[in-house]
Amino acid sequence: MTAPQRLTDRKRESIVQAAIAEFRDNGFEVTSMDRIAARAEVSKRTVYNHFPSKEELFSEMLHRLWATSAAQADAAYRPGVALRDQLRELLDSKMKTLGDPNFIDLARVAIGATIHSPDRAQTWVNRLNEREETFTVWVRGAQQDGRLKAVEPGFAASQIHALLKAFAFWPQVTLNKPLLTAEEQVTVVNSALDLFLCWYEIPAACPA
Repeated sequence: MTAPQRLTDRKRESIVQAAIAEFRDNGFEVTSMDRIAARAEVSKRTVYNHFPSKEELFSEMLHRLWATSAAQADAAYRPGVALRDQLRELLDSKMKTLGDPNFIDLARVAIGATIHSPDRAQTWVNRLNEREETFTVWVRGAQQDGRLKAVEPGFAASQIHALLKAFAFWPQVTLNKPLLTAEEQVTVVNSALDLFLCWYEIPAACPA
């Protein structure tokens, strides 16, 4: 009973990967279920058995995008632990996701498919904001402990995300720039830490 299930799973995965490649190469509107089936080397009937529509396939890609972006370090604030150490863990985890070529491919496909549909775009933005709530939780905890300045937590969280994405997301997704090297990732994270804590930490600990 297990072998047929494994075969089904492999076919489903082939279909999803073919869809990602087709959407990336040709865009959402041009891509057809026939092209996906041909690329996955399965029948069109098999594609429809797994996904009733192209929209369902797109939803599966979004689900994977959210699942990948959610794989971050524990965002719980820890009293008594240096803010820099805690925030570095969060940023390193976020950078690991941003450095994953599969994540960048999925993000590129998602943006390309949503750019012509306000409804899709709004859903995508809302789901990304949900994933970034982890940083908001951490900022709120540090504020309640009197270690960060009073600011709307979501605003501060958006700022720290923007400091990373300006170098490790948007250039790769929109301009097809190469992923950052390990050394570049460290530089971006350290700079983000300095800027964020210099402004928000109490007392401010700006580097010399």
